[in-house]
Amino acid sequence: MSGFKGRDVISILDFTRSELEELFEYTDIIATRGVQSKPLEGKIMALAFFEPSTRTRMSFESAMKRLGGDTIGFTSEEATSIAKGESFIDTIRMLDSYSDIIVVRHKYDGAAKLAAEIAENPVINAGDGKQHHPTQAMLDLYTIRTVEGAIDGLTIGVLGDLKYGRAASSFILALTHYKPKKVYLISPPQLKPRREVIDIIREKGLPYKEEEKIEEVISEIDILYVTRIQKERFPDPEEYEKVKGSYKVTLDLIQRKAKKTIKILHPLPKTEEIDPRIDETQHATYYKQAKLGTPLRQALILKILQ
Repeated sequence: MSGFKGRDVISILDFTRSELEELFEYTDIIATRGVQSKPLEGKIMALAFFEPSTRTRMSFESAMKRLGGDTIGFTSEEATSIAKGESFIDTIRMLDSYSDIIVVRHKYDGAAKLAAEIAENPVINAGDGKQHHPTQAMLDLYTIRTVEGAIDGLTIGVLGDLKYGRAASSFILALTHYKPKKVYLISPPQLKPRREVIDIIREKGLPYKEEEKIEEVISEIDILYVTRIQKERFPDPEEYEKVKGSYKVTLDLIQRKAKKTIKILHPLPKTEEIDPRIDETQHATYYKQAKLGTPLRQALILKILQ
């Protein structure tokens, strides 16, 4: 199964387009037929979630159990010996001895990479600080591929917190593996993408343009990827207050200015940035996106562990 076996998953940039396509084709099979046997019976996944999570944690857990494996882990530092003073490094060493694969989410940039350097077993990054969320980016690409048939040639808008949002940053970086017609990076000035992200997409030739107002470009967009403002990652609460509620996708805007075929994605959870009335329209693709997380992660886990 190509170069996935025993592999760490730290950044979406670590994968090639052909590897992603191989993963997506395998996901197609699992999403359509399921997995009949229990190929990972006897295997254990450690879910080391030092930060809160609903979809990512539960889809990994669901994926592992559907494959016949089991999970151990925690959902906050308070539930671990870190609360007693144990180091992150020692915690990872212990989990490595108890499991066959470790999934890590942490508030600090680079935590998953550090975990991978420590652990002998494979490590999957489920989000580290404001930096990377590779399996979310895989899921985002797979969702677009599923609903549109392809990613190349599309005009894609990424709206929201592009500075602190790791899902948005990973998605933008993921698009460098493909050939979209145009990528609009839409955000308030205070939430523009970080310089290191811009440097990478420039180097890789991604056709992008930064915008401040969704109204200016909505008519061109095929896929609109929306993210919430990452309140928990703002170093200064006053900075958050300045941008809170600074953008919203309304049903009126979509009906008046957007293409009839526009699809709206969101890594979730969403708060006030999408009009709830959009949930009931054909444009809302975020619930399908979340549902596809389980077969995508099943495919990835199988490729790593088999």
